[in-house]
Amino acid sequence: MRDLRRAMALLELEPRRVFLAVVAGVATLGSALLLAGLSAWLIVRAWEMPPVLDLTVAVVAVRALGISRGLFRYVERLATHETALRGMTAARSNLYRRLADGDPAAAAGLGRGDLLTRTGADVDALGDVVVRALVPIAVAAVLSLAAVVTLTVIAPAAGAILAVALVVAGALAPWLSARAAARADADASVARSRFTEDSVTVLDHAAELRVAGRLETLARRARAANVASVRATDRSAVPAAFADAATPLAIGASVLGALLVGITVFGSGPASMSPTTLGILVLLPLSAFEATAVLPAAAQTLNRARLAAHRIVDLLDRADRPSPHGTEPADGPGRLRAADLRSGWPGGPSTEPADLDLVPGSRVAIVGGSGSGKTTLLMTLAGLLTPRGGTVTLDGTDLADIEPDALRRRIGFFAEDAHLFDTSILENLRVARGDIDAEEARTLLDAVGLGEWVDGLPEGVDTVLGAGARTVSGGQRRRILLARALASPARILLLDEPTEHLDDETAEHLQRQLLDRDAGLVEPGRSVVVVTHRLPRDTAADLVVRVQKNALPTP
Repeated sequence: MRDLRRAMALLELEPRRVFLAVVAGVATLGSALLLAGLSAWLIVRAWEMPPVLDLTVAVVAVRALGISRGLFRYVERLATHETALRGMTAARSNLYRRLADGDPAAAAGLGRGDLLTRTGADVDALGDVVVRALVPIAVAAVLSLAAVVTLTVIAPAAGAILAVALVVAGALAPWLSARAAARADADASVARSRFTEDSVTVLDHAAELRVAGRLETLARRARAANVASVRATDRSAVPAAFADAATPLAIGASVLGALLVGITVFGSGPASMSPTTLGILVLLPLSAFEATAVLPAAAQTLNRARLAAHRIVDLLDRADRPSPHGTEPADGPGRLRAADLRSGWPGGPSTEPADLDLVPGSRVAIVGGSGSGKTTLLMTLAGLLTPRGGTVTLDGTDLADIEPDALRRRIGFFAEDAHLFDTSILENLRVARGDIDAEEARTLLDAVGLGEWVDGLPEGVDTVLGAGARTVSGGQRRRILLARALASPARILLLDEPTEHLDDETAEHLQRQLLDRDAGLVEPGRSVVVVTHRLPRDTAADLVVRVQKNALPTP
C-alpha cells in the first residue's frame, strides 16, 4: 500500500474535485435511500385510505427524488471521471518528466512492451482507483452510517442487525475477494505485459519477421500470452462471485431481522410501532446496500492498482537513482575519447575493452554481429549508460561530470527503433530541432533519398503519417529517422543501424556517404559513428571498431 500511496501522489488529485464527486455520489444514493423510506411510508399510508390530499406532498416528493437520483448520478459521473482523467494526465506528465530528468537507463533498460504497460495500462489502473474505489468507498461509508443511524432511531435492534450486515457486505466480502484474487491478478499482469511486448514487436516488424520466418512463432507466443491473461482474469472472477453472493445474503438477513424486530415491537404496549414506521423499517435496508454492492469490485480495483503502483514506483526508483551526470558545461571543439572502455547493462556481460579518439569530423564504424554489444557501446559513448570499465570524456571532461542537457546538445544518440509520431513528416523532423522549416526539411529528405517520394505526397512534408511508422515502409521509416538525425544540432552523431531494411545497394551508398566527410551528407566538422552489421569495403571511415562481448560479467 505504500507503493500505491506514492503512485497516487502522481495524480495530483485536487481535494475540492474529489469532495465534489463524493458529495454528488452521496446525493445520488441519498436520493435512493430517501426514496425507499418515503415510498414505504406512501405505500402503507395509502393502504390506510386517508384523504387524497394527505398523500399529495409524498407523491410529488417521490417523483422529485426519482428525478434527482438520475440527475445527481449524471453529475457524479461527470465529476468523478473529470477528476480521474485530470489525474491520469498529471500522472503521465509527472512520469514522463521524471523519466526525462532521471537516469536514462531507467527507460532504456526495459522492453518496449513493459515500458508501454507501465506508462499506459498501469497509469489507467491508478485512474480507476478514483472512479471505482476512492469515491465509491467514501460514498458507501457515508450512506451506510446514515442508514444505520436512521434505523437505530426507529429500532435499535434493527440498526444493529443492519450494521453487522453492512460490515459483512461492505468490508469482509471485499477483503476476501481482493485477497483471493491477488494471485490471479498478478499472473494476469505478467501475461498482459508479455502479450503487449510480443504484439508490439509483431505489429512494428511484421514484414521483417515474415522474411526471417519468425512471424508465426511470435504471433503464437502473443496469442498464448493473451490466453494466459484471460485465464488468469477468469480465475479472479471466481472469488469475486462469492463476494457478490454475500451482498444478497446480507440484504436478506437485514430485511428479515428488521421485519422480526418490527413484528415484535408492533402493537405491543404504549411504545408500539405504527404501520408506516414498520414499512420504513423493512424497506429502508434495501437501498442501504446499494452503496456496498460495488465494494467487492472496488477491492479488486485497489488490488490491481497496488500491483500497477509497484511497477510504476519501481520505474520511478530506477529513474531517481543517483545520476552519473554532473553540472559541468560542455565547452570545447567536441573531442570524444574512450580509454579502455567496457560497456554493458548492469549484471550482464560486457564488451571487450575499446579505445576511441574522435576528433571533430571523425568518421567511425562499429561492426559486430547481433547481440555483440554495438548498441550498448553506442549508448555508453552517449552517456546513457555508465561504463562498466574505463572512461569516456568529452573535451577532457568525464561524461559523468557534464550537465545532462548540455551533453545532449553535443552528443546525439539515434536509436534503431526510434519512434515516428502520428503527425506530419515536418513535425517528425522537428523532434530533433524545433526551428526547421519546410524548405530545410525537404532538403534533408532529398539528401537521404526521399525527395521524389515526398514530392508525390498530397501535402509534401506537411503530409500526416496517419498511424506513425505503420503508414510507411521499413526503408522509408529508416530514411526519415536518418533525416531527423541530420537535422539535430549535435556535433557528434551516434547512429544505430541507420541503413537497416534498405536494399544492399542503397544501404552501402548511404554508409559510404555517412563515413566520408567529403561526401556532403554530413558537415565535415561533425563527427559520425555508425553501428552496422555489414560494412562496405571501400568506405572512407577513419576507424573501424569490431565489437565482441565477454561471456561473463565484468566485476
